[in-house]
Amino acid sequence: MKRARAVPVKGGVPGTGAASLAHARRVLGIEAAAITALADRLDDGFARAIDVIAACSGKVVVTGMGKSGHVCRKIAATLASTGTPAFFLHAAEALHGDLGMVERKDLLLAISNSGETAEILELIPIVKRLGMPLIAMTGRRDSTLGRAADVVLDVSVAEEACPLGLAPTASTTVTLALGDALAVALLEHRGFRAEDFAALHPAGALGRKLTRVGDVMHRGAELPLVREDTPFKDTIIEMTSKRLGLAGVVDRDGVLVGVITDGNIRRALERLPDVQRATASDLMTRARRETMTGPPKTIDAEALAALAVAVMERHAITSLFIVDPAGRPTGVVHLHDLLRAGVV
Repeated sequence: MKRARAVPVKGGVPGTGAASLAHARRVLGIEAAAITALADRLDDGFARAIDVIAACSGKVVVTGMGKSGHVCRKIAATLASTGTPAFFLHAAEALHGDLGMVERKDLLLAISNSGETAEILELIPIVKRLGMPLIAMTGRRDSTLGRAADVVLDVSVAEEACPLGLAPTASTTVTLALGDALAVALLEHRGFRAEDFAALHPAGALGRKLTRVGDVMHRGAELPLVREDTPFKDTIIEMTSKRLGLAGVVDRDGVLVGVITDGNIRRALERLPDVQRATASDLMTRARRETMTGPPKTIDAEALAALAVAVMERHAITSLFIVDPAGRPTGVVHLHDLLRAGVV
């Protein structure tokens, strides 16, 4: 007798989708409520923590164990990337040699929900002996860690999202959120700017977005420059040797007065009866600074490289000169430079 073939049920076991959604909403609701409660009970302790960290001349050493240790890694990374030097120190490894990374001028940010993590408690006498400030993130202010700390940040929660009440869930979410709050408050306190963030993320998308023209431009001997009275032949030699497809034309004071491109050369060949007798001033397109309505021929070194791309696209050109306040050329940027920098 042939067995009946099982027919798969689309979407899995009937009813499990609705149950899963209900579980997920319950978890998110508990964790959202825990963060809201944390925000409501923030007090002067948070402000003191900011003052202590801002006054630290060394690094913020963030330490913890288990799930708290994973949260510590993220907090340390966020602090470091927003202008507060920080690193993660595994509490157990610290007791087996890694304390060598810690200096007297550093600050210890210890994270333990119970406040009784043995490895962290073993660090307290060492921290006190070194005279390092101790900030504790704990769910129990009256714990051993809480009593020993110079500043206590309360990360207690009414309940964990885990139905067994065992796996750290809401408590780690609250701790992570408070770490973000510390990092952002310190960022504001230090006046940390987007440009500073980009400097710490040179390989990231933001770093590329905030690249300045001056970071990628050609300088010095790489600049293709000729005088207004430079003969046609010498102008061609300068353009060819610098391999950027253009030359800047300067007056006797070194001020940029025009730009010659391959297109200018082609048009001169059609327009002038004896192009060999032409000078750079006969070939050039007169230059002036970028305005809202005028043709762009120059751009500032501090301008975003993305703006240079936009200007090039808008006017169908591939290069821009950079000039100083007096109008003298200090650099030139080509579209290929922006491509190599990942701006385009």
